[in-house]
Amino acid sequence: MPVPVPRQRAIPAVESGQAPAAPTVGGPSEAEAPLHRDPARKEETVRNDATAEDDSARTATSTATPATAPTAPTAVHPAPRPAPHGTSHTTALTLLLIEDDPAAGPIVPDLRDSDGKPMRVRTARNLTEAGRLLTDDVHCILLDLTLPAPGRAVGDDELAVLRHVLELAPRHAVLALTASGDAERGAEAVRVGAQDYLFRDELDSRLLSRAIRYAVERKRSDTAERRLAEGRLRAQENARLERGLLPTPLLEGSPLRFAARYRPGRSRALLGGDFYDTVRTPDGTVHAMIGDVCGHGPDEAALGVELRIAWRALTLAGLCGDELLNTLQQVLEHERDDDEIFATLCTVDIAPDGRRAGLCLAGHPAPLIARPDRPARLLPYENNGPALGLLPGARWPRMQVELGARWSLMLYTDGLIEGRIGDGRERLGQDGMVEMIRRQIAEGLSGEELLRAAVNEVRELNGGELTDDVALVLLDRVP
Repeated sequence: MPVPVPRQRAIPAVESGQAPAAPTVGGPSEAEAPLHRDPARKEETVRNDATAEDDSARTATSTATPATAPTAPTAVHPAPRPAPHGTSHTTALTLLLIEDDPAAGPIVPDLRDSDGKPMRVRTARNLTEAGRLLTDDVHCILLDLTLPAPGRAVGDDELAVLRHVLELAPRHAVLALTASGDAERGAEAVRVGAQDYLFRDELDSRLLSRAIRYAVERKRSDTAERRLAEGRLRAQENARLERGLLPTPLLEGSPLRFAARYRPGRSRALLGGDFYDTVRTPDGTVHAMIGDVCGHGPDEAALGVELRIAWRALTLAGLCGDELLNTLQQVLEHERDDDEIFATLCTVDIAPDGRRAGLCLAGHPAPLIARPDRPARLLPYENNGPALGLLPGARWPRMQVELGARWSLMLYTDGLIEGRIGDGRERLGQDGMVEMIRRQIAEGLSGEELLRAAVNEVRELNGGELTDDVALVLLDRVP
């Protein structure tokens, strides 16, 4: 088929959004009226809308008989499904016809949507021109399958032009137009991605209008179903990834009870820059740690996972206290992307008898301890050393603390204490956090229930989601 020289079709200002639509009386305006072609004159004329529907109805009644007029595939489809929630047809549907020979092409009859509004029609003679006319307000594309695809010789791929259009307009409904004797090609077009196919010589206004509405609604439904399936798959992948990134405590043989809570600050994130872990070494000592890499992006989350894995390996190898933190600082310095990245850390090693512990703080808030015979309070933090990555050759003294016979020890990151209280600038702080935990323990909360209640209350006080990551670890000794 010869390819004519492309000719730009002017888009009315109403269609392009540059001017408001003029009110119509009895039919569409001249700029938006459906287009009809007379092959003898090769010029576009406007037909009166009041008679268009009656003419097309009479034509369909007089020409379509069971014996002589086969029915196009779309004619057997059920009525279009209702639009998804939040979708309305207050805006008239717009059709883009891609067909290279207007004189030999089908007459586009009077088209109306389900609300009786006239559909707008744009015509492109090739794919280059279609790319210019394919704006966001186009709802459906009527494509002539005989068009040649760019860069392909005729006969290479019968559906190359359709594949090109589907790549060009992945969010638009597409109707394939083919000859009445080429149903196999039309069915293949649907398999490739078109919403339906039509026979060129069997079009009438009701059939085409219905096919367009059906294609648009089917595309919306398919898109919604695909997004739902992608969301489910993403949730499954996220759950598997989260299980792989968050640690599994190694406490076999220990009488201590363990609970943890993690909530990333970034929307839809799996992990933030916070990290924690708990292991028991062969001598019966239980080691716990919690840390926070400055920042909230994926790079910080990845660095937190690296530090956690390094801490576990070093702890199981027998390192603790200043020696362990010094080695972790070397790991941080080698793995960080920026010299200004640092990490705070709190480590606790609990003696096998469970009554004493060694505490090291590297710029991190002190843990909270709660015992039955006294109110919850913070462990000493006077010997708090610098955060990892700030000072080369820094030292982190190890403090010995008495825990007692029965206790609960909570390690946390600063996301728990930096949330705001109401609409003001005041923050919860460590004192507010201690009072909150005291009250919740007095209410009988413990374990995972206590951690969940703490995070939920901090969010409520903040008036919504927290901007920083929150991690909590709770160890209980109940003889």
